[in-house]
Amino acid sequence: MGLMNMPVFAALTDKMRWHQSRQGLLAENVANAETPGYRGRDLEQYDFARRASGFSSATVTTTATQPTHFSVSSGESSAFGAQQMANFEITPEGNGVSLEDEMMKVTTNSMDYQAATSLYQKSIKILKTAMGRQS
Repeated sequence: MGLMNMPVFAALTDKMRWHQSRQGLLAENVANAETPGYRGRDLEQYDFARRASGFSSATVTTTATQPTHFSVSSGESSAFGAQQMANFEITPEGNGVSLEDEMMKVTTNSMDYQAATSLYQKSIKILKTAMGRQS
């Protein structure tokens, strides 16, 4: 079995691709911050549960055996679909992009991508250790 056939690696690869796509949209928003009438776009939040549903047919359910237990529910949403952002500040030219907000999103997106990359690398290292290979 190749690494890409393992659910954890497929999910991490998909997550990193989502971050790459989002980075492109955020860069477009920054580049068009002075374009009259331009409205920023962003991707819907990545949903691991939705993506993971295609990896396995096994299901796990929770049962509240005590009244103080938490109940967990998951909502369905589509990922990777570019959508118009809700613009709170519109300039007189009709532009709805705030550079400060976009730069915060770029930074957050970059940090999340680095976290996914780090998790990917550590998972490979764990598998190598489990197989008795050191490198």
